[in-house]
Amino acid sequence: MELHKLRAHEIKDLIASKQVKASEVAEDYISRIELVDEKLGAFLYVAKEEAVDEAKKIDQKIEKGESVGELAGIPVAVKDNISVKNIQNTCASKILEGYISPYNAHVIEKLNEQGAVVLGKLNMDEFAMGSSNETSAYKKAKNPWNLDRVPGGSSGGAAVSVAAMETPLSLGTETGGSVRQPASLCGVVGLKPTYGRISRYGVAAFGSSLDQVGTIGKDVEDCALLAKNISGLDRRDSTTVNIPVQDYSKTLAKDIKGKRIGIPKEYFAEGLDDEVRKSIEEAIKVLKGNGAEISECSLPLSEYALAVYYILGSAEASSNLARFDGIRYGHRSKDFDNIIDLYFKSRSEGFGPEVKRRIMLGTYALSAGYYDAYYKKALKVRNLIIQDFKRVFKEYDAILSPTSPTTAFKFGEKMNDVLSMYLSDIYTVPVNIAGIPAISVPCGMVNGLPVGLQLMGDYFREDVIFNIAYSYEQSTNYHKMSPNV
Repeated sequence: MELHKLRAHEIKDLIASKQVKASEVAEDYISRIELVDEKLGAFLYVAKEEAVDEAKKIDQKIEKGESVGELAGIPVAVKDNISVKNIQNTCASKILEGYISPYNAHVIEKLNEQGAVVLGKLNMDEFAMGSSNETSAYKKAKNPWNLDRVPGGSSGGAAVSVAAMETPLSLGTETGGSVRQPASLCGVVGLKPTYGRISRYGVAAFGSSLDQVGTIGKDVEDCALLAKNISGLDRRDSTTVNIPVQDYSKTLAKDIKGKRIGIPKEYFAEGLDDEVRKSIEEAIKVLKGNGAEISECSLPLSEYALAVYYILGSAEASSNLARFDGIRYGHRSKDFDNIIDLYFKSRSEGFGPEVKRRIMLGTYALSAGYYDAYYKKALKVRNLIIQDFKRVFKEYDAILSPTSPTTAFKFGEKMNDVLSMYLSDIYTVPVNIAGIPAISVPCGMVNGLPVGLQLMGDYFREDVIFNIAYSYEQSTNYHKMSPNV
């Protein structure tokens, strides 16, 4: 049996019924990684021995009749900015090369409690700054549908690993669409939860008021299973909220009769690829056929979202990344004259161009002469964008849009055009600014490349967007398609 072709919930049932062993599942996925990852570049570290040892412990518990968690024996790969004890955590940056995490992130603790098996650490844009996985300091992750195309970013490795069947589930992180956009470009399902739904403890900080851990799977049911088991209050992260976590798997139903879905006219204006638009329009017809009530709405302040995001995100990044100074951990320059020279050379040698660009932007926006003109004004506009969403959610259960304005673009196509690269996140960034949940599901193919449909929900209503996404998915076959790798 080719276990790597199964969904996570199918593997869960097989292990629970003792039809397969967790160790067999882990070994099958490791063999798959060894077969295809050299040309894909999804993994920065493969935990071969650790994964098999952990899987054997799960087998022993099952044999003894001991209780095991909901994710018992299911492999999960983890983005390389989420701390896993005794495994590297480089954030795909030279400044953290060789750094081994001494502790587990909260989400990893939750995975361990539920018996999941960590397969390894995944490639990403350096410090999660990028939309194409081209800023990784080590190697590029490649889109499994076309190796000449980017997989999206910053969680490029997380999306590639699931799409190429190297893992059934993966954990990524989001600051401005870094789970949903690569999920769209690679033809998998990606969830960004409500801000505060999942703990950020143990996740390398980029933009603390924007960052969230997200889940990626081959279908909605898999995403829902993983999200449920890593969500909830964490006393070490003061931004998490003590709101009960629903069993998202029980909210999945094809019938969405009476669900009200808004389509913001601003998201279907200039810049949206015509073929992507057609795929979204076909998806709208499917949802209407399943009983949804769909009509046009307006989010007029969305046009300011990118500007707000790059001011706030860069400002927070310049503050968060100040800790990487060549003294406490990470890269230290070997040739320096004094403490200032050490800071300067260590950071110059350790950080890549995109990270330096955002640190400089953020430092500028926070400086005494420009704080009011940029940072303070961005905070005010952010609040207005939040009010925009709250107004729309008084009338609608969900908002629908494309996830990305285009399908996967070629390597190098946008690296020298920074604004064009930033526009790749035009439909995803408003979600992070507002802190609402959103999910991307495959909804079409254009010239052999996947298209993603985005569904946005009200605060802590992941159950609603899971329900609508599942309804669409069960009426189409796009989630069943896999690249020929």
